[in-house]
Amino acid sequence: MCGNIFNIQRFSINDGQGIRTTVFFKGCPLNCQWCHNPESKKISPELLFSGDKCVYCRKCEGACENGVHLFGEKHTLFREKCTACGSCEAVCPVKCLSIAGKSISAEEVIKEVLRDRIFFEESGGGITLSGGEPFLQYEFLTEILKKAKENSLHTAVETCGFADTEKMLAAAEYIDVFLFDYKLTDSALHKKYTGVGNEKILHNLKALSDKGSKIILRCPVIPSVNDTDEHFKGIARTAEENEGVTGIEIAPYHELGLSKLSRMGKENESPFTVPSQDTAQKYIEEIKKYTSKTVKLM
Repeated sequence: MCGNIFNIQRFSINDGQGIRTTVFFKGCPLNCQWCHNPESKKISPELLFSGDKCVYCRKCEGACENGVHLFGEKHTLFREKCTACGSCEAVCPVKCLSIAGKSISAEEVIKEVLRDRIFFEESGGGITLSGGEPFLQYEFLTEILKKAKENSLHTAVETCGFADTEKMLAAAEYIDVFLFDYKLTDSALHKKYTGVGNEKILHNLKALSDKGSKIILRCPVIPSVNDTDEHFKGIARTAEENEGVTGIEIAPYHELGLSKLSRMGKENESPFTVPSQDTAQKYIEEIKKYTSKTVKLM
């Protein structure tokens, strides 16, 4: 069983309890305007290019059989011709070219993750499957989860919640904790900023909670979008209404995704502002007014 991932990140401390190894899946059904992993949106591999690092050696031009690279006054990429074969990445001496995404087997993923077993045992950590949206590659996801459990690993899955309910409930058997995104309380705004409404997401959250799954709500807070008292009350209310929710994690907006957009050849100007630490702490205090659940910053 193979699937597409774009990174395996070691020593993650914000993706569940303890020290974790996080596997990032390609593909997502949402199109969040503040996405910090824009290279995760397409399920297929794609070419990234850091133009400021290019030394004009032209090795990529000779290696590519599809005419993706053209050198004139600047290094131009014809991305529509790219098949993400990796030939240019292989010859680039300064690593300004890279392929985001690769096909890998579930067995290979677990073998890589198990290299960190000693850190899991000492910290209570484990494997986290993130993305993108892991449930978009359901069979691959469940195969990894089963192998993780065969190796007695603690498992976490970060999900946007927009997935088939029956598949989520079936996979829950192998998932110790869901890191479940809660982005916007108002469904119309949710659709405006992510491309989909939140009805299906809330339905899945309740279904998992009713089944007895352990859930941590992960809530991005974006200034001028959802930093409102109404939304903070919505976060708290949702946590209180779902018994499986054991805590709330707040993720203030940051700009880490902008450099990735630039490398993908896309517009990288953001309409959002990064909140200060004091402002982020105020988000926490506001939400705490309305819930008995634990609330903390990511």
